[in-house]
Amino acid sequence: MNGANGEDPSERPAEIRSIINGLERYNPEAAGVLEAYLSQQCEEKFCDCNANRALLKLYQLNPDRIKDEAITNILVKSMTQFPSPQFDLALHLLSPSQTSPAAKSDLSDAIAKLRVLNLQLEGAQYARFWATLESDDIYADLTTDIAGFEDMIRVRIAQLISQSYREVDVSVLENWLGLDDEDDTKKFAVETCGWKVADGLVQIPKNAENEAKKTEIREDVNIDMFARVIKRSWEETA
Repeated sequence: MNGANGEDPSERPAEIRSIINGLERYNPEAAGVLEAYLSQQCEEKFCDCNANRALLKLYQLNPDRIKDEAITNILVKSMTQFPSPQFDLALHLLSPSQTSPAAKSDLSDAIAKLRVLNLQLEGAQYARFWATLESDDIYADLTTDIAGFEDMIRVRIAQLISQSYREVDVSVLENWLGLDDEDDTKKFAVETCGWKVADGLVQIPKNAENEAKKTEIREDVNIDMFARVIKRSWEETA
């Protein structure tokens, strides 16, 4: 489960495991190793939020080593793990001078924009997320280092949809996935997700999360309980 939310991925090499689990996590020289590992995550489409937080902690202890690009890449990678606390956990390791809009720096502006995107994903405002992403070229700059960023977001949205729906209108799914047209949406649904499309509806197979379950609510009420209630009502009216 931890691998699924980016906490302890199977791709983590022994060298990185040694750093984050030992005293090396306080060695300023470890920052370079963790930065290289972050670049690997960006290229190979996996996420190690635990290791990335270790890098942010080193930045806290060694401000002279801070790299703005590494910080924004960590935030973008953590964003792909929605819905989860990973983005906020990373954000809380940054100083107010980096995150406050009053700082009026390139980094603070970038962080503000990424916070908006993350809030939209966490709030399942998927159509608004894609509209925001397309609204400013700076978003393309902030996500350019993350290979397959848009595809990862679409796959994650599809996973969440599959947990809640059995059928979705093609046009609705198109908006949620930020795709250009109906054909692209159908292709994604069939080829990437393994769903079926018929009569303008995307049909999602039954699974443990989207299957309607009958819930039985049983209350054990005995005669003594009724007697106490009736007695109390008589006493109140007497």
